[in-house]
Amino acid sequence: MAAHEPNVHIGNAQGATFAVGDNANVTGNYGTAASRDQAAEELLRAVRELRADLARIRRTEQTAELDTALADTEEEITRTGTAPEGRLQRLRTLLEDTQTALSLFASFGTVAGLLGM
Repeated sequence: MAAHEPNVHIGNAQGATFAVGDNANVTGNYGTAASRDQAAEELLRAVRELRADLARIRRTEQTAELDTALADTEEEITRTGTAPEGRLQRLRTLLEDTQTALSLFASFGTVAGLLGM
């Protein structure tokens, strides 16, 4: 290396996007949400509304378990654009178990309807 050339050191570049050179071009897609179809968008909205409603009532073991499942579903849809059938079936079961306590919330009916209950 000649004395007039710059010295470049790159440490941890995890999650970084960079380009080197006169005509270098780079495109980064970090942090972009997965694409979702209309059904996934509706379910995601309804899941978020039901979670907000759950925060308004006294927490029980059943509602805590449902909230965890809803949070997992929200994360999965946000990350991948969909939720697998096994996760949806788990939600159906938890909704059936908490139906009496939550049937007053419109969000409960929306999520249940979107899950085909």
